[in-house]
Amino acid sequence: MLKVLKGLLIEEDGISTVEIVVIIAILVGIALLFRKSITAYVTKIISNFIDTAPSVEDIENAAPTPTP
Repeated sequence: MLKVLKGLLIEEDGISTVEIVVIIAILVGIALLFRKSITAYVTKIISNFIDTAPSVEDIENAAPTPTP
C-alpha cells in the first residue's frame, strides 16, 4: 500500500490536467478584473461592424435584376 501511495505521488500524468485548470482559473480571474474594459471593447467592435455593414436597401439596389 505504501508503494502505491509513493507511486501516485511520483507519477506526473495528472499534472497536465491540474496545470490546465490553474491556467483557466487565472484567465477567468483576469477576465473578471477587466470585464468593463473587455465589454467596452467588444461593444465598440460590434458597433463598428454594424455601422459599416451595408443596409438591406443597398444590397437590393446593387443586385442585378434577373432577365427572363
